[in-house]
Amino acid sequence: MSKKNISQEKIIQAFMASAFDKSAGASSLADVADILEIKKASLYNHFESRDAMYAATLAHCAKEIENVGFLQEKTIEGIKGGKTAPSAVFKKLISRYFELFENEPLFQMYVFVHSEQYFNLDAFKIVEGENNRICDAIKDVLSALAAAKKITKKTDKELKDAAASLAAIIIQHRDFYIAARKETVRQNPDSKAGGLFALPTDEAALSRTLKLVDAVLKTL
Repeated sequence: MSKKNISQEKIIQAFMASAFDKSAGASSLADVADILEIKKASLYNHFESRDAMYAATLAHCAKEIENVGFLQEKTIEGIKGGKTAPSAVFKKLISRYFELFENEPLFQMYVFVHSEQYFNLDAFKIVEGENNRICDAIKDVLSALAAAKKITKKTDKELKDAAASLAAIIIQHRDFYIAARKETVRQNPDSKAGGLFALPTDEAALSRTLKLVDAVLKTL
């Protein structure tokens, strides 16, 4: 592959691909170069060091993940219309959210950042920020549902507490879901999205999440 066909983004993608298989810590510049089918020295045309490549990968993931919202644009508007039950609202939001993260490019980004959060403060902040945004979005949904009289009226603290409970369920089950999927894909690359044996959504896992969320909603 010629030099002109290599970009920082392609290098970042190759680094995440290597990290997906063997972890970021075990992925060398040589591994990245092998994936791109270029000489290791060519990487220095784009990054001054492995640390610079690593930092750029985290920055890239942070930007992309931040653009992924749990809440859809028309969700609140639909709730105000008064035609959608709370369980139906969350089923749609959670199903979409899980689907986004089980497919590329977010799948590898998720695995990379969540693996690195235990070793790197910037990675931890990405995860923390994403989780906080989910909680805030759920609070907005609950507030709209209360205003539409789909759930009982709540104080701001009650809304925050309920949102935290729902977010904890969704985040934990998302993490379990992606971890299991990651290991399956790692052992069988053809099962990844777009592969010959691409995995379908695990409806049973999704159903378990929705059941727990629905149980909380019924108490509101």
